Amino acid sequence: MARILIADTLAQQGIDLLSQHHDVEVRVGLSEDELVAAVADIQALVVRSQTQVTRRVLEAAGQLEVVGRAGVGVDNIDVEAATQRGVTVVNAPLANTMSAAEHAFALMLALARNIPQAHAALQAGRWDRNKYMGIELAGRTLGIIGLGRIGTEVARRARAFQMHVLAFDPYVSNDRASALGVELRDLDALLAESDFVTLHTALHEGTRGLINAERLAQAKPGIRIINTARGALIDEQALFDAVASGQVAGAAIDVFSKEPAVGNVLTTSDRIVVTPHLAASTIEAQDRAAISVAEELMDVLDGKPAQFAVNAPLVDPETMAVIGPYLDAAELAGRVAAQLSSSQLERVRIEYLGEIGNYEVRPLRASVIIGMLERVSTQKVTVVNADALAEQRGIRIEQESGPAREPYANLVAVQVAGADGARTVTATHTPSGVRVVGIDDYVVDISPDAAQHVLMVENLDRPGMIGRVGTTLGEWGVNVSYMSVGSRPSAREQALMVLGINRALSASEIQTLLGLDNIFSARQLDLSQA
Repeated sequence: MARILIADTLAQQGIDLLSQHHDVEVRVGLSEDELVAAVADIQALVVRSQTQVTRRVLEAAGQLEVVGRAGVGVDNIDVEAATQRGVTVVNAPLANTMSAAEHAFALMLALARNIPQAHAALQAGRWDRNKYMGIELAGRTLGIIGLGRIGTEVARRARAFQMHVLAFDPYVSNDRASALGVELRDLDALLAESDFVTLHTALHEGTRGLINAERLAQAKPGIRIINTARGALIDEQALFDAVASGQVAGAAIDVFSKEPAVGNVLTTSDRIVVTPHLAASTIEAQDRAAISVAEELMDVLDGKPAQFAVNAPLVDPETMAVIGPYLDAAELAGRVAAQLSSSQLERVRIEYLGEIGNYEVRPLRASVIIGMLERVSTQKVTVVNADALAEQRGIRIEQESGPAREPYANLVAVQVAGADGARTVTATHTPSGVRVVGIDDYVVDISPDAAQHVLMVENLDRPGMIGRVGTTLGEWGVNVSYMSVGSRPSAREQALMVLGINRALSASEIQTLLGLDNIFSARQLDLSQA
């Protein structure tokens, strides 16, 4: 029997399940010092969101085999430290899917029928029957931002309510969307066509403030906004102002940029329905989380693979010695390839060129998927769940091995294909770090260590083009840290200029570059990790 410490409140079903097989102790509310002392001789630790599993705690737990998070997020666990110490971290990513989807739909109904306002009025002694005229969902258009697990469940419920469903998610294929009865749109089109919009996407620098004053002003007049994902996806003051002006008919918000959100501007409007982050707060979700994490813990303690491990499984030393240096290269290739694709991803083809193709390539494949999905997935993408997340989004992965290409010993080439064609990115590892060495059939040299922001300009291969672009950037105060120029063997009149720059360019600045003579395309890459 293993010794298991439960350090946060856990549903009794999970405690009972673990107690049938192991020695379980429940001690809630421990300080870090108390937790350090308590973990010295345990094999498993169970937490929710309150307890912080720090590096210090992990280093004190010499016998620890597994940490279980009875929920989705693992921000309170030092996963890197756990991985370094060979400790498996598991969570319960499916536990709150139904609860979150139902809460989003409950907020939509409350918003459509003014239920909270009518309830408050009647409790206050007012029979305001005419004041709270509502609208039906049937026949209305719902826009879903993020078609992952929760967004998918919302779409199914909306279809049952006879709603027309649109979705914005660049990482879901048309086939997957069609199977759900959903039509894909870009974000601006979705906002322009939707009567209701609900958010179910991940928060990162690319989505922070996704719904802002400009987008709200261009949205369909009378649109209604629901957010049960992350508060910072929305510019809260902009939403409040849009509701006050009538451009947005109302909103329903469960999550806020800072919580507790007492005093938040969104809580002061009688046309905005607010709840205190309740999307996952159901008896069923908590029971599922407890049972799921208990089952995961018992599998790990029994020497079985965990279904929902969030950190990488061990790879034998011989394999890791060969493929290890190329894991970051594979992730970089996936990250860049995803940014180059301007349509829905339908197919991804990975080539392992050189000696690496003779070894176990699943970690390399997972690294490619991590690079592609890390910015858009609400769930942490790891080598354990990468294939499942790609399959969930309807992305077909093809792979093959081949000989190396001079002058490199090993390469990872990632081709992404969609309605607008295919783009290929080739990356490798060098003594100076990972780098992109090929874009389609251009030979380039792009280093994420040299610059986070990269500008790629396709132009006519004529004297003066580099100077013209450089002068324009200089006028904007943009510093160029490095430059690489590649020619296309199949079209020697065309070249690709790659510049590392110190900041991202605005959309208007990109348009200015496109207006220069003999410029065919101009686009940016963000090489930073999400």
